[in-house]
Amino acid sequence: MTDVLVVGAGPAGLAAALAARQAGAGVVLLDASDQIGGQYWRQPFAGPAPDLPDRARFIALRRALAGDPGCDIVTGAQVWSVAHRDGAPPAVHVLVGPADGAGRTARVLHPRALVLATGAHERTLPFPGWDRPGVYTAGAAQAMAKGERIAVGRRVLVAGAGPFLLPVAASLLHLGARVVGVLEAGRWARLARGWSARPWELLSARGKAGELAGYARELARHRVPYRTGSAVVAAHGTDRVTAVTVARLDRDWAPRPGTARRIAVDAVCVSQGFSPRTELGLASGCAADPDGALVVDSAQRTTVPGVYAAGEVTGIGGADLALAEGAVAGRGAAGVAATGTQLRHRDDQRRFAARLAAAHGIRPGWTGWVTDDTIVCRCEDVTAGELRDALAATGTRGLRSLKLTSRAGLGSCQGRMCGRSVEDLMRCAVPGGPLDPGRTAARPIAVPVRLGEIAGSLPPIER
Repeated sequence: MTDVLVVGAGPAGLAAALAARQAGAGVVLLDASDQIGGQYWRQPFAGPAPDLPDRARFIALRRALAGDPGCDIVTGAQVWSVAHRDGAPPAVHVLVGPADGAGRTARVLHPRALVLATGAHERTLPFPGWDRPGVYTAGAAQAMAKGERIAVGRRVLVAGAGPFLLPVAASLLHLGARVVGVLEAGRWARLARGWSARPWELLSARGKAGELAGYARELARHRVPYRTGSAVVAAHGTDRVTAVTVARLDRDWAPRPGTARRIAVDAVCVSQGFSPRTELGLASGCAADPDGALVVDSAQRTTVPGVYAAGEVTGIGGADLALAEGAVAGRGAAGVAATGTQLRHRDDQRRFAARLAAAHGIRPGWTGWVTDDTIVCRCEDVTAGELRDALAATGTRGLRSLKLTSRAGLGSCQGRMCGRSVEDLMRCAVPGGPLDPGRTAARPIAVPVRLGEIAGSLPPIER
């Protein structure tokens, strides 16, 4: 039996694995990618290594774990289910091999303690034309820049919310693309309130300030305009994007009449932040908060005994918070309490994350740029108008009912892209909003698997 199983080898998972090993526990570290590091420390598939952020820390973590016989690192490992029985360790079902390949190896692990460090996936709000070729998430553009050294276009607009937009723009500039602008949806007044309150708390995050200042200098050197209170509200083109319409926003992110203007581009990168990847936690029975993150206590324990969580799955806060939470979770999973210094560092980083949400969190007025013919669920081609019609016809407040009547969320991504947007649209259309908020994140089967693979992982039937 494994002492500690860590799912996810990004900053949180690496820190958790190292902390558990230092506390004397045997560790199995799983990651779906073919390399450890997660999205933050993504490495190219070929060619020289990029200039990774905080490269020295990543190298130290990788060296410590890769050279430790007490840590079994398994890459290409897709965890598709976590099953719990009362009083027994969880059964973690894993398929090892290429995600779209046949003949993957099935493993079932029964750890004494489980650490979920599954990170987050990007959230992009729908707008007319967002399904056209040439519209990318900012994370996809960054992944192509880091992993393939490819810019998504020659004339690119970066838009959305949050400081992540800045490194994306810098990566595109480094590859020779022309970035015609960076649009932040939040207005200056809100950004100032979020970041300027209790300025002494920012001393613990001064490294981040230096990093952001570096990106800002890069944008200034290339004369890239940075506009607040603005968003992409439509994309235009036939075979691919040729232009976008941008508009000024009010404080709730609703487009202001008469402010729309068109900008010629051949690509647009959009991101309004991230959503925690909670499938495995919810399947384990862990509670989630109203923002969709797993609820944890001061030791990073979830509401399920023996299950810990760290990093973006507990709330969006960046790599430094993920590392701090991972260290606390790893020690807890190994049966050792975190030190006071570790807890204080974690709490400092949490305060920084709270500022991030206050300054850049999504506001409800964005639904004002969604027309009836805007596709919301891209897997099933469900439009906002069809969602509104289904709600009007059924009078339902249940997300499951809406899913079955409209097919929104029934496609291959199982609502990862559209789920929270569907919930927001329901809040606008139905008094009181959904009865079961967060249900769109519940996926008992966390990743696509073949029926034969499921059958092959089950114990034989006794006759």
